[in-house]
Amino acid sequence: MSQEQSGQIRSAVQLVEIDSHHEGQRIDNFLLYCLKDIPKTRIYRILRKGEVRVNKGRIRQGYRLQKGDIVRIPPLLRRPAQAPPPRNEKLLQRLASRILQEDKRLLVLNKPAGIAVHGGSGISLGVIEALRALRGVGAYLELVHRLDRETSGCLVIAKRRSTLRHLHLCLREQRVSKCYFALVKGRWTERQVVTGALRKYGSRSGERVVRMEAGGKPATTRFEPLASTATYSLMRVKPLTGRTHQIRVHAAEVGHPIAGDSKYGDAEFNREMRDRGGLKRLFLHAASLEYPAAEDGEKILLQAPLDDDLGRALKKLGLSASYES
Repeated sequence: MSQEQSGQIRSAVQLVEIDSHHEGQRIDNFLLYCLKDIPKTRIYRILRKGEVRVNKGRIRQGYRLQKGDIVRIPPLLRRPAQAPPPRNEKLLQRLASRILQEDKRLLVLNKPAGIAVHGGSGISLGVIEALRALRGVGAYLELVHRLDRETSGCLVIAKRRSTLRHLHLCLREQRVSKCYFALVKGRWTERQVVTGALRKYGSRSGERVVRMEAGGKPATTRFEPLASTATYSLMRVKPLTGRTHQIRVHAAEVGHPIAGDSKYGDAEFNREMRDRGGLKRLFLHAASLEYPAAEDGEKILLQAPLDDDLGRALKKLGLSASYES
């Protein structure tokens, strides 16, 4: 099959000078970052064959880049670059208004509910794409972690490669503490740790469904009641692992589905919370994230205030959320 028939074209040789953002990164991970449209197997093949050069010499796939290195990326069959999605000025302004804090290392956002953190599966523009459009070409912005599309709250974006590496290491070593608020069905008056392996399934439409079953990835969630009635409870939730839909699935599995959850929740309870509390969305909010600083290990606490619609729902239901742990 010709290049034209396959819809691909052969790119030119690229020479990339490494800056401080990618200093210390493994060459294979750098190529995976730069060549997102190229299959991973192809990337490792060109590394093994010596087609990728650094400073005109062959390197191993574990080589760590140095500032000023010149990386030669060989010609590759690639699909023509797609035009970037059109700017959504309303979305950009909305996200700009929800930046909680920013410095040279991090940008902390109070993510709105209903917006995916990144594009894909029919979504052309997510939070990270919108922020890159807002900041312009050349801005280094990478997601440190993810939130479900329907979840609001504290989302951390790294502005330096070194910061991203540090926070990913902290996440792997479980030195990051995340706290959520969730409104759930039923009276829940005791602290409870839910442990159950989670397996992720995908449908043809790209929708993901997660089930608690043997053979899945280990997951643990700690639930702590803040206030309870016979009908509903407000919980402080701390996931000790970071699986897709973890809090929602674990809550539903122990008989306390989250209010407004159309995928794992209770339809009758959702209607009741809509009628009594005016709740029109999933009541799951990432309230805070705490991690050790790279320099001295001092704990840094990031907090996202509860959205107005969730606050109004709690007031109507006679509840209130406290950020004190």
